[in-house]
Amino acid sequence: MIQIDEIKELLRLRSDGNLRHRESQTLEFKESFNFAGLSEYFRDFAAFANNKGGWLIFGVKDRPKRELIGLSDKSVEQFDKIDPEKISGFLLNLFSGDIVWEHDIVEINSMNFGVFFIEEAKVKPIICKKDEGEIRNGEIYFRYGGRTQKIQYAELENIINHRIEKQNRQWMDLVSKIGKSGPQNAAILDLNNGSIAKDNSQILVVDEKLLKGINWIKEGSFDEKSGEPTLKLVGEVQPIDTVEVIRTERINRLREYPLSAKELAEKIKNKIHINTNDIWRIINQNGIKNNPDYSIFNLEIRSKKNNMIWMELFLMVYLPYIRNLQLI
Repeated sequence: MIQIDEIKELLRLRSDGNLRHRESQTLEFKESFNFAGLSEYFRDFAAFANNKGGWLIFGVKDRPKRELIGLSDKSVEQFDKIDPEKISGFLLNLFSGDIVWEHDIVEINSMNFGVFFIEEAKVKPIICKKDEGEIRNGEIYFRYGGRTQKIQYAELENIINHRIEKQNRQWMDLVSKIGKSGPQNAAILDLNNGSIAKDNSQILVVDEKLLKGINWIKEGSFDEKSGEPTLKLVGEVQPIDTVEVIRTERINRLREYPLSAKELAEKIKNKIHINTNDIWRIINQNGIKNNPDYSIFNLEIRSKKNNMIWMELFLMVYLPYIRNLQLI
């Protein structure tokens, strides 16, 4: 939600009457608002979303000096007519990804200012899908210091690398969790079609109408106060008050971690063309030696170089990552 204190800070004046804040990667000023300029504004939306997010504030004169003039009554009337549902639909039709934004009219010193706040996109890059005004099909816009323009090579490469790294981390985390519980105990919940699948069978299928009304609870997004609809399970549930330990069994860790570091490297080299130094680099970069999900120390082996033994699961998790590095 847009906070008036944040806008007051962005529009704070210096002693000489000039604005303290200049246009930047996260801030753009416009003198007036009108619907004829929507394509220009949307270009800024995409640029902010592809960088760190930012503010688009209307009612600020830029030349000959930056000063607060506020919006005219006509501009306020047009700004007040903005339909968020229509604008969001237009953005989805125009760009490849979801641009999250909000708007408000803020009154400061008896002047009205139109404000858009655009969040940083969770999935980048946001790419234009069609021609519209100043926007061109296939172009990617990025917010640089005080201006919006087509993205340059360095920034695009950084976005692509970040996206690959994020996807690799998600795969590694998923396979790690499957490894802990065992593939025989794992099933996949597809949030798109509402089914839980194991092997070739569907365990649970949620009706499409019901699926639209369900807000699946994801990690970090639970809100006890929202009162949103969720999935209701019908049937008897028997609570367990106590758990009795029948037997404690010592696990043979050597069965889980059968490979020495040297043996692991040889096995990887047999599956993919890569040199040993690159394997050790990947292990060090990802902190594998200190991750108990993939490695333990074998105190019975005296050689310092070979006292690390590894799980076979390492090959499942990190071979796709290694292959990606070879393709980049």
